[in-house]
Amino acid sequence: MRALDQLKAAVSMKPQRKAIELPNGSEFEYWMTPLTLAERGKAQKQAKSDDATDFALQLLVAKAKDENGQPLFAPGDLAELRNALPSSVVEALMLELLGSVEAAEDDEDLDPKPSSRSSRKTAS
Repeated sequence: MRALDQLKAAVSMKPQRKAIELPNGSEFEYWMTPLTLAERGKAQKQAKSDDATDFALQLLVAKAKDENGQPLFAPGDLAELRNALPSSVVEALMLELLGSVEAAEDDEDLDPKPSSRSSRKTAS
């Protein structure tokens, strides 16, 4: 099996359910697939700055889907997400999304065990 095929077989790109509690006690749910490097790069370019909030909003708009895979937000919703909602609600959405991204990145940052070849090098 090719290395790439092995990697692809080991991960799931299926959408995962995310939810936050809204101020009125109801729940807002959305679905997202794991973030790819291409999606991250696109969101960084669209943010047009190094501002973490801009980046997170771009990711939210790009990644938040309904259970049928339809986008919940359009690029034109960015201004309303910034201006028409309490920051606590939008930040909760972004933190839920970014928490998933960071957890996936932590899984990717595995500490590889030294191979016997590198162990021999350091032992000499």
